[in-house]
Amino acid sequence: MNEQTNAKVSNDHSLAGKYLTFVAGDEEYGIGILKVQEIIGIMKVTRVPRVSSFIRGVINLRGKVIPIIDLRLRFDLPAQVDSERTCIVVVQIRRDNEEVTMGIVVDEVREVMDIAADAIEPPPRFGNGVSTAFLLGMAKVGDKVIELLDIDRVLSQEEMGALQEVSSES
Repeated sequence: MNEQTNAKVSNDHSLAGKYLTFVAGDEEYGIGILKVQEIIGIMKVTRVPRVSSFIRGVINLRGKVIPIIDLRLRFDLPAQVDSERTCIVVVQIRRDNEEVTMGIVVDEVREVMDIAADAIEPPPRFGNGVSTAFLLGMAKVGDKVIELLDIDRVLSQEEMGALQEVSSES
């Protein structure tokens, strides 16, 4: 095995582990379980004027104001009316050595899966102009593919700044 192959195998092993899987649109995604703080039912979100369309607003979660993003809209999927299965996954993200708590609205939470290293492939490359930096990899589970998100990179630096402003102004 050459050094490149060793690095790839080593990287794949670091991705193995438990993931919370959920649905947004027609796709299934996974987030490392250690990033998930809790799952709550959909609740009234206080809208904040003049923010990106994917930022739903903020909620008061046990005395702490946290920003809420709609993952469908963030991924340029069509908007959908919330259902009884819609929920908010509260996650801890790390950006610039700072911990940020935020909620992501998903269509439906599925399960916690233990995904083996040999089931994970690197994200596909689509060429210049298309970034997949927010994907850790693609997990093959049965006959489906689960996109494993690097939740720390779902938002750009600018979007993170806007999100932090929203929660501090509320």
